[in-house]
Amino acid sequence: MNQKILKVENLLRFHTICRQLHSLGQRRILAQWKHVFSSAYPVWMAQLYAWPWQTDVLFGAALSQYRLLVTKKEERSRKSQLSSTKSKKEVEVWIGMTVEELARAMEKDVDCIYEALMNTAMDIDSLEADSHLDEVWIKEVIKKAGMKLKWSKLKQDKVRENKDAVRRPHADPALLTPRSPVVTIMGHVDHGKTTLLDKLRKTQVAATEAGGITQHIGAFLGEKITFLDTPGHAAFSAMRARGAQVTDIVILVVAADDGVMKQTVESIQHAKDAQVPIVLAINKCDKAEADPEKVKKELLAYDVVCEDYGGDVQAVHVSALTGDNLMALAEATVTLAEMLELKAEPTGPVEGTVIESFTDKGRGPVTTAIIQRGTLKKGSVLVAGKSWAKVRSMFDENGKTINEASPSMPVGIIGWRDLPSAGDEILEVESEPRAREVINWRKYEQEQEKNKENLKIIEEKRKEHQEAHRKAREKYGTLHWKERSFIKYQEKKEQKPLKLKEKAERDSHVLPIIIKGDVDGSVEAILNIMDTYDASHECELELVHFGVGDISENDVNLAETFHGVIYGFNVNAGNVIEQSAVKKGVKIKLHKIIYHLIEDLQEELSSRLPYTVKEHIIGEASVLATFSVTEGKKKVPVAGCRVQKGQLEKQKKFKLIRNRQVIWKGTLTSLKHHKDDISIIKTGMDCGLSLDEEKIEFKVGDEIVCYEEKEVLTKTSWDPGF
Repeated sequence: MNQKILKVENLLRFHTICRQLHSLGQRRILAQWKHVFSSAYPVWMAQLYAWPWQTDVLFGAALSQYRLLVTKKEERSRKSQLSSTKSKKEVEVWIGMTVEELARAMEKDVDCIYEALMNTAMDIDSLEADSHLDEVWIKEVIKKAGMKLKWSKLKQDKVRENKDAVRRPHADPALLTPRSPVVTIMGHVDHGKTTLLDKLRKTQVAATEAGGITQHIGAFLGEKITFLDTPGHAAFSAMRARGAQVTDIVILVVAADDGVMKQTVESIQHAKDAQVPIVLAINKCDKAEADPEKVKKELLAYDVVCEDYGGDVQAVHVSALTGDNLMALAEATVTLAEMLELKAEPTGPVEGTVIESFTDKGRGPVTTAIIQRGTLKKGSVLVAGKSWAKVRSMFDENGKTINEASPSMPVGIIGWRDLPSAGDEILEVESEPRAREVINWRKYEQEQEKNKENLKIIEEKRKEHQEAHRKAREKYGTLHWKERSFIKYQEKKEQKPLKLKEKAERDSHVLPIIIKGDVDGSVEAILNIMDTYDASHECELELVHFGVGDISENDVNLAETFHGVIYGFNVNAGNVIEQSAVKKGVKIKLHKIIYHLIEDLQEELSSRLPYTVKEHIIGEASVLATFSVTEGKKKVPVAGCRVQKGQLEKQKKFKLIRNRQVIWKGTLTSLKHHKDDISIIKTGMDCGLSLDEEKIEFKVGDEIVCYEEKEVLTKTSWDPGF
């Protein structure tokens, strides 16, 4: 543009010079004729001399105006370029983004996304607000909108400092003092673990257990030994694993008359995983059928080698019922504990493990714990999992209030804000604000993990959607848009809404349940059993809610909303709650033994399944002769039969069998004995009968079966394993 201006200026200068030269030539001529035209044309002369210079001024003004306009135009275009680069907005996008999310990120309407994708290979008709977009189409939309793209896997927060509480480093050996061993009694159900423990600590635990089955972990302090009793039932595998993790010695109880069983093997595995030594207690040796040597030989297959066979496992023959040889078992345990030289640091912040947790009406959330380090005192601030406590009170295994708990001591702790889970690590912190800080950090970590999992799920769903979209494009790609629209309309038309009856049938194949237990471990065991449910094709099992404590009004309201059933294990439902449940049509099923609860659940699942129709045979007859009778203008085939078994009843259903193949099913039009019409004919009698199907022809040797159909309750195929 500047070069053009320079060219114009040069032309104007050349033109001006030419004018000036011309004017000089005119002056010379006029000077010669001055005496002739001295005063004739004064005005003309003035105009003649002035004209070239006036032209120059005019051209100069025009040129300056032109230069000004050009400069302003250039500045305006430069500013617009700068403003356009400045206004280019950066849009943060991520994989698996939906149409609605992209519109929100761009601060545009959803219609803008549709407009941007018009005249592309994208099928706009199938695009909904919640449809996931491929990477290609996200880029296309951003490009057409004149915006910048920024990929983001997750909306990451600022990196937060780790505020978690952790265990202290190992203590100086000089500060350690001897402690009592923690001994866990493990074994198969009904092998006598609890009775054995009862004799050892001289209390009646077995008498208080429902069905003689230990259903919690119990921590008890005997003379120089802290005992943990774990359930032997199949449902409590997680509890046994937890018991093995906090123990020093495992007493493996095996019945001499029963031998090695499933939970025996599992207990051995838990002890090995925790690297804990085993003392073998062969129980029920007082029985006539007892065979301790057989037990020892069976254990060899699981690398449990007794001292009699050259191994290092002590084996003691006992009888929990009579108390025989129990002192030898206690001495063997104490001797092994001395060899292990068990020590702990009694000072500093407390460290321990939650053995069990439950909610008490008067005391709130309560935990049973084993202290592993430090000395727990009233007023201490503890964290466990995502819960914290300021210790309000403590009690021992007999319920007696205590002021402090040293290492290896079982203790009940009151003062928790929420109920921690069994197995959670207990750590002491300096103050309540610090406890809240730890809990907030742990919740934040859990949230981050959940976000990562959600992103994986989103990515999987996106891939599924892409595949479905690809298949849809292949299906409709070659069709004209009118044909495509018509086919989609037909498909939607075929998808009729469910009728009330169909909806009721669908809902009947879903069983929503609410689980309430007395302690955290019980609920955990029930949920673990539910994880084995594999009959969703028959009836879907839907866990609506689970928790610890008695059944509440909220549980009833929740069950009413979801049309579910409440199962309670070792909990109560007050009269008011039961009346409310009856009024709202909610079932509450309470149990004291876990396998009774599971059996009840199986029955409830079976009741949701459609009935199976089974044929019940009433009588059988064989065809001895065939003939036909005339009725009006038609000939009707008749079979002469003899009843071989049971009786034939005219009102029931019949089937005709030939060469073991059923060729007809239906009803009889007539049943006669001689010439008399009858409704029932019994074994050994002859009869004539005709069918409701005239085209069927009888043959000698055919079998006629009289039967009735009965609806039988279908049982669920789910087998929980016990």
